[in-house]
Amino acid sequence: MSYCVATYRCYDETADFAKKAAGIAVGLTVGSWTELPEARKAAMQPYLGRVLDVQEHRSPDGERYGDLTIAYPDVNFSRDLPALLVTVFGKLSMDGKIKLIDLKFSDAFLSAFPGPRFGIEGVRELVGVHDRPLLMSIFKSVIGHDRAGLVEQFARQAQGGVDLIKDDEILFENPLTPISVRVPACMDVVRQTYEQTGQTVLYAVNLTGPTSGLVDRAREAVSLGANALLFNVLAYGLDVLHELSSHPDIQVPIAAHPAMSGAFYPSRYYGIAASVLLGKLMRLAGADLVLFPSPYGSVVMPLEENLAIRHALVTTDGNADYRSAESPDGLSLRTSFPVPSAGIHPGLVPWILRDFGHDVVVNAGGGVHGHPMGAAAGGRAFRQAIDATMQGVRLADYAASHPELQAAIDAWGVKE
Repeated sequence: MSYCVATYRCYDETADFAKKAAGIAVGLTVGSWTELPEARKAAMQPYLGRVLDVQEHRSPDGERYGDLTIAYPDVNFSRDLPALLVTVFGKLSMDGKIKLIDLKFSDAFLSAFPGPRFGIEGVRELVGVHDRPLLMSIFKSVIGHDRAGLVEQFARQAQGGVDLIKDDEILFENPLTPISVRVPACMDVVRQTYEQTGQTVLYAVNLTGPTSGLVDRAREAVSLGANALLFNVLAYGLDVLHELSSHPDIQVPIAAHPAMSGAFYPSRYYGIAASVLLGKLMRLAGADLVLFPSPYGSVVMPLEENLAIRHALVTTDGNADYRSAESPDGLSLRTSFPVPSAGIHPGLVPWILRDFGHDVVVNAGGGVHGHPMGAAAGGRAFRQAIDATMQGVRLADYAASHPELQAAIDAWGVKE
């Protein structure tokens, strides 16, 4: 028998957590147990959920909760994420104060998921950068701009030494700049940048529209030269990301945007933990890069949640983190780039590298476009901050001979 394993956190001052766990194990699998005749129990045994562990705790502020770990037989569901999620958390998500805080998978289930097509090493290979964090920037603003306006923005970002430039997640198909217009225009700038500087820039074009047309739209983008995609995963569903990332005609990196994730992870009592939603599930579904709110900027996620996401994206210890106990082998999925985002400026770079290491993408919008000397200078300021931090030099000292970094520090300061 092989199983996928879910762990839940249930807040309740009076509940018998062992009884609660047993009810979940039965209710989400065979439906009933004690009233079944013995012969029927024998026939249903392979389908019955198993309680693996129940632990009772008190939070620092005194609330009583239980962590309940339950194994679900693989035979109960098909090898796809919708089937698994409905099994382990479908109706249970509506049953009071209960949150899905971990998922582990069997080898049989994992075998259906190739994971990221490129991952960290593949993305690094594409841009030709192996010895430092990557730098990403975002179009700001996008709505109402025509082709010329987008090209001007793109060129300024590329001139600043940015490795990846992505559409804003709210740039949808529109009459002024549909994919058929903006991909060729921006990829012309990518080619010019390479000819002038030798730097390869990835352009992550936002893949949008009705679900039924996404594969065709992605094919169109790739045929026009797009070398990366941006995708609002949770608005469409994790299975759509899996379909796109594993499709033979869509062989470019996919950056997963966290739009809608705030409806799932922030509550102590409800939803799905960020490390599962934006970590394990995004990587399993095939995201090469995963954006999520940083602990420093304008949309703040606690640092411990950020680090849990990072761990889920970059760990190679499959036995401990992804695989259920019956799975003997190490994890074969490629790792995914963590991209802490929102409100990032050059003065935060030392903290990002301290917390995430070198396998991270520094992602900025206003920190590039709002630079007092312009967007190109904004990109250079970030590159200078990365160089200084990797050399162990204080930003204030490095800025003395780098005016772009100095202007950024004057505008936004340095996080101490």
